[in-house]
Amino acid sequence: MHGSVQGVGFRWAARAEAERLGVAGSVRNRFDGTVEAEVEGAPDAVAAMGSWMGHGPSSARVDRVDADELEVRGDSGFRIA
Repeated sequence: MHGSVQGVGFRWAARAEAERLGVAGSVRNRFDGTVEAEVEGAPDAVAAMGSWMGHGPSSARVDRVDADELEVRGDSGFRIA
């Protein structure tokens, strides 16, 4: 996610949303000021998580989300990395 996404509780809010939706994966801050997430689960839940990441918590300003499909890793739970 690009925008004002670090220092606004984005990762903690993402973990809470992931748990609510039942998706697995991780979220982390990157050195360039963006936030990176990997999400896996049921297609509709992953899509809902992607939609949420398009705006994030109310304290964030998301300007852009870049998404790529990756191999499923079989993660369980959602962690802040």
